Amino acid sequence: MKAIIIDDENKARRLIITLVKEHCTEITIISEAADLESGVALIKEHQPQIVFLDIEMPGHSGLEILDFFEPGEVNFQIIFITAYNEYAVQAFKLSAVDYLLKPIDSNEFKNAVAKAQKEIEKTSINTKLDDLKKVFQQLSLNKMILEIPKGILFVSHDDIILFEADGMYTKVYMKNNDSQLICKPLRHFVDQLHEKPIFYKPHRSFLINLKYIKELSKKDGLHLIMENNKTVPIAKEKKEEFLQFIQDIF
Repeated sequence: MKAIIIDDENKARRLIITLVKEHCTEITIISEAADLESGVALIKEHQPQIVFLDIEMPGHSGLEILDFFEPGEVNFQIIFITAYNEYAVQAFKLSAVDYLLKPIDSNEFKNAVAKAQKEIEKTSINTKLDDLKKVFQQLSLNKMILEIPKGILFVSHDDIILFEADGMYTKVYMKNNDSQLICKPLRHFVDQLHEKPIFYKPHRSFLINLKYIKELSKKDGLHLIMENNKTVPIAKEKKEEFLQFIQDIF
């Protein structure tokens, strides 16, 4: 874990380094700066997890640190270390993980670092979860999940031939001649796939993948024969709409 010390007093920086070496072995790299601008440059270069920051410094107060960063750039924990207690409220408004008064008590120092470490771990977990969520969001563009008794199937949209209502269940027919009875009503899949134009609902009991239509039959009313030889009726109210689709496209 990397840390940076920003304090204009050399003696104060030496003390923090000593405390880190004696009590915080998880911190392996320490950089230091004597003013805020130099410290900000080090933060941007080394990307530390913890910043030990003095408040009263020439040029810029430590409380101005966020002025040097865009909101998304602040991915470090701040521990303010100062001789002036009146800055505490302002420090915590800046989301500081802790605020230590000089002279520094070693136990308070250890507790502050432990707090920072917990926040870092929490942030790391949240980042990993966000990254995982993005992966699944990309996956969901081309796949959907089918909840079956033994677990979950991740099925490509292209592998689904049609959905057929079966009461409060839905039977899903797939390209590999497999079928699954899913404990969801057809409406669930209609709503989930409404932005996928390849799926069409020709009848209240069916949702089909247009890619797998094999034949349009006029025997005993209008029916579609799918690639798996499943016959799908076209509802009377959908007949003209569907025939118009065919004329417009083909």
